[in-house]
Amino acid sequence: MLRGIAADPAARALNDDCAVLEIGGKTLVLTHDMMAQGTHFLPDADPADLAWKLVAANVSDLAAKGARPVGALLGYMLGPDDARFLEGLTEALSHYGMPLLGGDTISGNGPQVVGLTAIGEATALPVPSRSGARAGDELWITGPVGAAMMGLEALQADCGDSLAYRRPQARLAEGIVLAPLVTAMMDVSDGLLLDGRRMAEASGVTLTLDTHAVPLAAPENRRDDALRWGDDYELLFTTPPGTKPPVPACCIGVAISPAGVPLLIDGSGPAPDDRLGFEHS
Repeated sequence: MLRGIAADPAARALNDDCAVLEIGGKTLVLTHDMMAQGTHFLPDADPADLAWKLVAANVSDLAAKGARPVGALLGYMLGPDDARFLEGLTEALSHYGMPLLGGDTISGNGPQVVGLTAIGEATALPVPSRSGARAGDELWITGPVGAAMMGLEALQADCGDSLAYRRPQARLAEGIVLAPLVTAMMDVSDGLLLDGRRMAEASGVTLTLDTHAVPLAAPENRRDDALRWGDDYELLFTTPPGTKPPVPACCIGVAISPAGVPLLIDGSGPAPDDRLGFEHS
């Protein structure tokens, strides 16, 4: 719907998580994520955790571009404990070295909605995108999937470690190191299978995924669930064959010439009604 009016090259045809803007001799990377109560966070969520997750989700987009944070703009709907939100916001911004530059606050009825615009500066050119994977490239992920899924279940059960869900970590340092070496890169926010399909479609290749090579932060009998769960914020990237990433990462597949479907899961294409991850309606 919006692609027709996002004609500026900086928008990357809305096929990426970030805009890339050349201005004043610098390359800026801009991203904006929103979160809605009941969809992205629980109604009784700790506001400090909400603030952390909002910042981390946006910084993760910068990480996928190898960008260093410059600042943030906050869009905040006043909630049940604004002081607690501010506490978490201060902690998260400090953790990622990203100053608050401005924004807006509103009051309103109904579920709370918050948003953040993160601004970064590219550390490598060209800035990585989803669309650069080529046949023969190897597919990698920086860490396990399923940690956020297990964290949410622990939180709901009030038993176990919920930190991975409440306070995810953006792979900022890894993204900066990888940016000069990758052919394509994005973060895993909506589920590995869905995000892998998106990378394949943007790149015009088929990605063949070996699901048993994917590291898990969940029991083996939850592998299928973990592959479709989001909020892990690991980096998914491709490199030319034979490239050894300079950060911890697991090779989980390869890119091949288009084979009729964008994603092959253990050699087979997903069923048309297969839910690969979280899709916004």
